[in-house]
Amino acid sequence: MIVKSLNQMETIVSKNQSLSWDGWNVVELIKSSNGMFKPEGAFVNGSWYIKNVFSVQRDGWKIPNKYVS
Repeated sequence: MIVKSLNQMETIVSKNQSLSWDGWNVVELIKSSNGMFKPEGAFVNGSWYIKNVFSVQRDGWKIPNKYVS
């Protein structure tokens, strides 16, 4: 799904605890004990996560459908 509006993306991020902003990028952190074995693993506040970054493109943010209701 492509989100074209900043207002819509702000609403999506505010409603999902696993999403946050890093500049114009949207960061997804999903807690996972396997995170230490993955290239996209990230150690945050004492726990392992899978970290996915959705960068803004010319036409908006491409994010998984599960975040768009």
